[in-house]
Amino acid sequence: MENETMRYTVAVLVLNKFGVLNRVTSMFRRRRFNISALTVSETESAEYSRITVRFDGDELNKEQLINQLYKLPDVCYIRELSEDNSVSSELMLIKMENNTETRDDILTAASAFDAKTVEYSRDAMVFELTGSSRKIDDFIDLMRDYTILEICRTGIVSLEKGSTTIRKVTNL
Repeated sequence: MENETMRYTVAVLVLNKFGVLNRVTSMFRRRRFNISALTVSETESAEYSRITVRFDGDELNKEQLINQLYKLPDVCYIRELSEDNSVSSELMLIKMENNTETRDDILTAASAFDAKTVEYSRDAMVFELTGSSRKIDDFIDLMRDYTILEICRTGIVSLEKGSTTIRKVTNL
């Protein structure tokens, strides 16, 4: 099953310079990978940015992509992250219609998922939910029984477990 489609998460540490994000994402486009989540931010050092990308593809093409990314001059380090070796989270804001017929059910579901109410008005409620992409997907599926007005998701953020960092491997 060489060409089996899998979901991958890759963290790419790059120099924090103009145009780097475009060059990195263009590499995904040229390799015909569809990016399902993308998160970019400065790191603990303003010199670097961290790009976390979730995408689907097969193992061979993923390896070729990583090799091509390393050839970009502003790419410093790349780490493939998995459920076994990392801690991941995502943030979502979801705006729901607020009406008397469905309000209690929506609030009960939000409470069960530990979603925080961040805005409440006569006609809408906004919830903030953090956690695994699966948890957020499950919450959205449940909310589809009601009127979703709007959804905004951040994409995944992920760090390796333990003292290992993207720039070094620490042996304790």
